[in-house]
Amino acid sequence: MAANRNDFDDFFGDDEDTPVVDTRADGRLYRVPLARLSPNLVNPRTDFGTEDQLIDFGKSLARRQNQPCPVVSRSAYLKLWPDHADRIGDVDYVLVSGERRYRGATAVGLPALDCVADDAVAADRRTFMEAVVSENVDRQNFDPVEEAYAVQALVAEFGSNRAVAQHFERVDGWVTQRVLLTHLAREVQALVRQKTMPLEAARQLGKLARDNDWSTRDQLDWWESEQERRTAAAAAKSAARKAARQAPAEPRPQAQETLEPTPAKESSFTAVKPEQAPPVEPAPLPAAAPARPEGAPPARDGAVASGPMAEQTDSVPEPRQPAAPIPVGPSGDRKPVMFPYDDGAFAAQLLIHRMTEEEFDKMMSALTAHRAERQASVG
Repeated sequence: MAANRNDFDDFFGDDEDTPVVDTRADGRLYRVPLARLSPNLVNPRTDFGTEDQLIDFGKSLARRQNQPCPVVSRSAYLKLWPDHADRIGDVDYVLVSGERRYRGATAVGLPALDCVADDAVAADRRTFMEAVVSENVDRQNFDPVEEAYAVQALVAEFGSNRAVAQHFERVDGWVTQRVLLTHLAREVQALVRQKTMPLEAARQLGKLARDNDWSTRDQLDWWESEQERRTAAAAAKSAARKAARQAPAEPRPQAQETLEPTPAKESSFTAVKPEQAPPVEPAPLPAAAPARPEGAPPARDGAVASGPMAEQTDSVPEPRQPAAPIPVGPSGDRKPVMFPYDDGAFAAQLLIHRMTEEEFDKMMSALTAHRAERQASVG
């Protein structure tokens, strides 16, 4: 170690020409000259931005490097990949992640980068690759193709799709869907990177290419046919929606529960149920009854009224059977008791009439993505 220097001299850049003064990989922060630093050769990331973007990033690093680069010592790295010795050169440290920072610093001529050294990351290839990939996967820094190769590299080290899925706490299909993109030809992968080809179509094509060993021409021909099919489907959907808006709404389905019919109203009413009423002998009608004075109360206790007030009998109104409640939705509209899950065509018609244009498009996208996931998981 150089005399009369402390651990902070290189960090603050007192002498940028001085090589690394402490090469112990003990988790401490060092300022490492770029000439003594090398990217690792197993990084699945290949797109680091354009030259102008790297220059802008390098200028930002010159002002402040907020995040140090994780590194391991050269000897620890070469224990895992001894055949990389000539390619990484005579350096002190190898980057675990942070190659974009390294390239940005190189683009603007920065002399050094802040690094944290920890050889525990290089305990084995599986641990190293997890450290290389996880930062980009967790932060979604990869484009879909890079992510596919990153996950494929993890599968090679972990031994299976399931082991990788469990390590990252994902379902098995999450791994399968991403690895499918590695079966695409470079020209097709470029379409995915440019977002010209949707991911669900790319994964469907990746499965076909894998299962049928398709060439680049086969893959491009499939995509051309798929574009024509999608255009026709979109036109048909648009026409169907237009026709649905113009056509009268179909009647809503009736409730599947059957309601007991309301018994017909009898012509007369008695407070005693018919089967319990004792037989009553008919009483002879009086020959005549005196007229009730105007405003007099109606006759009671079975008296029979006659004259102008005869229609005002003192009878008890007949009780009504309460009607069964009709199910209503949150907005107060009537709705069926159960959604017709067993009738897909009818369910679709209901949704077409009820949903807005925006919500319908969301539903179609979700169904398309779900179908692609199911096909991928089956594969």
